[in-house]
Amino acid sequence: MKAMVHTQYGPPDVLQLMEVAKPVPKDDEVLIKIHAASVNPFDLHLMRGKPIFVRLIGGLFKPKRKIPGTDIAGRVEAVGKNIKQFHPGDDVFGAKGGGGFAEYGCALEDKLALKPANITFEDAAAVTVAAITAFQGLRDKGQIQPGQRVLVDGASGGVGTFAVQIAKSFGAEVTAVCSSRNVETARSIGADHVIDYTQADFTKNGQHYDLILAANAHHSIFDYRRALSPKGIYVMAGGGGVQMLQVMLLGPLLSMIGSKKMCFISAKIKDQDLVFLRDLLEAGKVVPVIARCYPLSRAAEAFRYLAEGHAQGKIVITVTSSNSD
Repeated sequence: MKAMVHTQYGPPDVLQLMEVAKPVPKDDEVLIKIHAASVNPFDLHLMRGKPIFVRLIGGLFKPKRKIPGTDIAGRVEAVGKNIKQFHPGDDVFGAKGGGGFAEYGCALEDKLALKPANITFEDAAAVTVAAITAFQGLRDKGQIQPGQRVLVDGASGGVGTFAVQIAKSFGAEVTAVCSSRNVETARSIGADHVIDYTQADFTKNGQHYDLILAANAHHSIFDYRRALSPKGIYVMAGGGGVQMLQVMLLGPLLSMIGSKKMCFISAKIKDQDLVFLRDLLEAGKVVPVIARCYPLSRAAEAFRYLAEGHAQGKIVITVTSSNSD
């Protein structure tokens, strides 16, 4: 089978389209013919081997995961003997621990869900990591409630576009923060209010929010804290290294000395959460926003575009045409 492979750390140019062995599912795995995958920032970090701590996961001197890609969507081709939920021919979406940029891949049963029939493989591939991060950040960490004032900082990226829509599905009043070029996109996905950060700073306008989810944090933790209501919660889902260190080191302390909570979300892929998202997708309450689609052979271009940091929504890799079945 064909796959995009990198045998060393480096820029997107290290990726090569190669023939590799087709995987065989273990007893607790599902073999999937992958139709589409999507690109996440963590995939980029693992390919580069930077920041250095990612090498503790990906391999100290050279990559253990030679085929990138976590988010996948495709059709079940075979199942291990312990699999109960899925059967050959089922269309599924979910996540696997690397290896998504290939024609076939194996995934664990509890990292998958049936694909909604009303969306494409490309749409489904855009969902898992970004939408789960937004969902768990809002529900589990943010304790979102109907009627709350919720602000999504970085509302035009992968996590942000899902966060706006998921917050609306919970009945929140949503304010989206994005650049001028993304204002209309934010409105189109349901934001009640949109702040153009090139024109105004929401941390200084005197408004307060019950929940702030920063999909791309670039303010200090103290700025976000100032914009919270007295019992508000700040959840960092992504952003710069300095902001991440502040949340990890100062967040617990600031949460103890006041009624405002400051925390960080790291997504954990669970099948029950994928099913929840599937229901939102089927109902049309969440619609994936896709910036660009690239064929598998141009995956390096997709990574270069991601690295620019200006994508509206998700970047998707089309691996196998749906018409090829």
